[in-house]
Amino acid sequence: MTLSERIPPPPAPDGTTTDGRDATAIVFPGMGPSSFAEVGKFLLLDPYARKRLAEADEALGYSVFDRFRTSEEDYSVHSQIAFLVNSMAMADRALDTLGLSPTVCTGPSFGQKAAAAFVGSLPFADVVRLTADLARCEEEYFSGAYEDVVTHSFVRTPQDRLDEILAGFDDRGAWYDVSGRLDAGFHMLSVREKELDGLKAAISAAGGYSMYSMRPPVHAAAFGELRHKAEAEVFGGYELADPSMPVVADQDGTVVRDAAGMRTMMLDTFDRPVHWPSVVENLMGLGVRTVCVTGPDNLFHRLDLTKDSFQVHTVGLPRKRSRERERRA
Repeated sequence: MTLSERIPPPPAPDGTTTDGRDATAIVFPGMGPSSFAEVGKFLLLDPYARKRLAEADEALGYSVFDRFRTSEEDYSVHSQIAFLVNSMAMADRALDTLGLSPTVCTGPSFGQKAAAAFVGSLPFADVVRLTADLARCEEEYFSGAYEDVVTHSFVRTPQDRLDEILAGFDDRGAWYDVSGRLDAGFHMLSVREKELDGLKAAISAAGGYSMYSMRPPVHAAAFGELRHKAEAEVFGGYELADPSMPVVADQDGTVVRDAAGMRTMMLDTFDRPVHWPSVVENLMGLGVRTVCVTGPDNLFHRLDLTKDSFQVHTVGLPRKRSRERERRA
């Protein structure tokens, strides 16, 4: 059975379908490295990407493509906008070529931005401007606070072994914050950079495997001041609307149905950890059995929890050669 044959009717008020058929959710992934060498050709040639890129250019008043081409950082403001453009372009393609008609939406971490545009809480042009404003806000914040902190992701580490590792931090008075749980044994932990080697050694001793470290760090309770800064200096300039469909928040699986909830979810990303198991649980509670991940995703569609819970479809960039480097969840 094709995805188009599984398209559900409009959702009931609780987000489920009304005739017993499975619901479909669209998932916008968190951001990974997005260098010009990898995605520049796609932005130039793909018709869906060209259209979204033109909208981004108009919103910002300059050529995103030209500035992205000269950017040297994976998470520069223009890298972030390019990732947003590509995520939305792949959603456009999914709607056109798969006949996709989702009744639920979610967007872990950076994916919240594309999700906000997709459900109509903000026009795409506003999301482009918001992305640029938030990138500069974060850069300014981390230039004077938590400059020595990274967020480290690792797998195959059961919760009881992680508890032992964290107890060691507590015993020696070392700072840390839990930044996310993505799957069984898959964790994100923010630590001082001087603690990173010891953390990696402890993970290995527990039978786990270190994946990557992110700089600047993300989703930590300690970043409350960044949240306040973003709320005061950035979000005040944007008026969100109620989403056109339920949105499942990536922090705890809360089902968001109004503008206030969307604003809270997007602010929560600064100082609350991602918890993908809660997202999966509540998607299933809304009747979702099929998810379509649209965007340059190297992570969420591959998680065991995702694959075991749903029929998974991906609409992403042409497959690129994998590399071991830092990426942002």
